[in-house]
Amino acid sequence: LDDTPELQDWQYQGIPVLGPFSRVANVAHDGVIVAIGDNRARRDIFLRLKAAGVKFISVIHPTAVVAHDVEIGTGCYVGANAIIGPAAKIGANTIINGAGGLGHHSRVGDHAHVGPGVIAAGSVQIGDGTQIGLGTNIVPKCSVGRWSVVGGGSFVTRDIPDSVLALGNPARTVRRLEPTLEG
Repeated sequence: LDDTPELQDWQYQGIPVLGPFSRVANVAHDGVIVAIGDNRARRDIFLRLKAAGVKFISVIHPTAVVAHDVEIGTGCYVGANAIIGPAAKIGANTIINGAGGLGHHSRVGDHAHVGPGVIAAGSVQIGDGTQIGLGTNIVPKCSVGRWSVVGGGSFVTRDIPDSVLALGNPARTVRRLEPTLEG
């Protein structure tokens, strides 16, 4: 389902777009996942569908390695060759892209997006709505605040606050971002 008018009656890899999100109740399904990379847009659609009583599922690629005690929230995607270590916890409606790793006892909040090839060591905290760019490395016990963006290829060696853009090696805050309604 997609609200974009130009995509109605379109097919992606042989899978048809069945109409706008408002049709979700009329389309037979076992569950829904919101497959949008933009965290704010994905959160808004997730919350709208959740309020309408839609059931969500999580999708875990068969090549992902997920420790037996990992908690994965509803509506999540875990990509190919991702590795998620013991006692990690992933919030609802979060994307963990492939070919990266999330270390033991790490936490990722709701509506976050961890890009391809990200390596987050043990006990890393990633806040709600945060975007971690591809190929970023995060050292153990670092926190990245809520609704922040860490640019691709960065190396996080110290805590990153809420609602900032951080880049580089080591990652440094380059500017504040517009906070969300949640903070």
